[in-house]
Amino acid sequence: MLADRLNPKIAVCVVYVSALFMAIIDITIVNVAIPQLARDFSVTPDHIDLVVVAFLVTLAVFIPASGWFGDRFGMKNVLLAALLIFTGASALCGISQSLTQLVIFRALQGVGGGILTPVGMAMLFRTFPPEERVRVSRILIVPTAFAPALGPVLGGFLVTDVSWRWVFYINLPIGLAAFVFGVLFLRDQRDHEAGRFDLGGFLLAGTGLPSLMYAVTEGPNRGWSSPLIIVLGLVGLALLTVFVRYELRYPEPMIDVRLIKNTLFRLATSVLFIGIAGFLGSLYLASLFFQDGLGLSARDSGLTTFPEAIGVMIGAQFATRLYANFGPRRVMTVGLFCVAASIGSFTLVGFDTNLWVVRTIMFCLGLSVSHVFVPAQAAAFATITPAAMGRASTIFNTGRQLGSAVGVAVLTTVISAVGVFHDVGGHRAPNLAAFHWAFGAGAIFALVAATIAWQINDADAASTMKPKKKAAAQEPELAPAI
Repeated sequence: MLADRLNPKIAVCVVYVSALFMAIIDITIVNVAIPQLARDFSVTPDHIDLVVVAFLVTLAVFIPASGWFGDRFGMKNVLLAALLIFTGASALCGISQSLTQLVIFRALQGVGGGILTPVGMAMLFRTFPPEERVRVSRILIVPTAFAPALGPVLGGFLVTDVSWRWVFYINLPIGLAAFVFGVLFLRDQRDHEAGRFDLGGFLLAGTGLPSLMYAVTEGPNRGWSSPLIIVLGLVGLALLTVFVRYELRYPEPMIDVRLIKNTLFRLATSVLFIGIAGFLGSLYLASLFFQDGLGLSARDSGLTTFPEAIGVMIGAQFATRLYANFGPRRVMTVGLFCVAASIGSFTLVGFDTNLWVVRTIMFCLGLSVSHVFVPAQAAAFATITPAAMGRASTIFNTGRQLGSAVGVAVLTTVISAVGVFHDVGGHRAPNLAAFHWAFGAGAIFALVAATIAWQINDADAASTMKPKKKAAAQEPELAPAI
């Protein structure tokens, strides 16, 4: 069989990184197309938001069940099915002739996306032993931090010079190539019993998490005093509280919340949740700042953001070596302080600031954040058993998705509270102070994450800190997957 001819570690890296890159870039690239979609379908901004909300809600519904699906039907089968759903839904989005069709197909995309990421990550970390996972995390930083920077650039070019439909069509070659490669070379994983399907847990999480995600995502747009936002937010929190208590008593829980008792997993996941809120919230804010504040075009805004991706690529190489020698505690703490300094630097950017200064700040942000995400992903699963990997991956990815939504919501709320525009000499002008306050909030997220990172005990992550020179003889060549 072809699957026996290729190192399984390389195979799972190629498929998962391709799938994760496609799923993450899809979110950022679609955001760029939203204004054009509103014009083409002749709808108001509050209606076009359904294109984003439909994806996030179904994503939140299926993330909790993803671990069980993988254990029950086989990781390979579920990962490939999710890839096919996501890719097929992307094609349907591209040919949509009405807003209703587009919203339905975006919801279908969310089904694939909600299963894709947790199952792929569980498969990845089951394939690699702990001492090799820091190298894997270096690879994962490519889609995690590179895609959000590339999305606005690529989206700006496609929407401006081609058509908004291509922000969906661009998923097709990536998705189909990953699917075919996976069919040929991935090996299945059926080592762990799935147990009974936790219907009660699925219903509680599948209603509570989407309710909370909708409230957090739409709060800045509709207003936090909106009855709908208040009700959904409270209902979501209540259902998730009941869900946690239910899962603690259920013998075969869909999401094993007992894993939170694992100190290293809890701290690393918390660092990622809060850190990603500050980072992705600030990255989203930067796009608004460049266009609505400084008056740059969508294309120039994307190009100014892009140095962050270069910083990530370079920083990931150093983060791996530093992690092996110093452990996650110091690397993540220093990285987060540098992230806070980079985000905080935007509070000094004004109309007269040279764009190359801004691009240098973006580069430093990418360089810094790579020293957070690489260690966080490697350390989080250091003490997780292979049997619990699927459920741990579900929790980890739920935190990442919710952290991203919280970061954008908080920073957008700060902008709205201060006021995006103000009167200058009787004329309406951008209020840069609003953006500066929001960037300050993003920096605070990073500082809070740094205080949590400092509580990590490096000894707990010792299995992932094997020095490279000692592990070299055991490490596979991953160059084709990087």
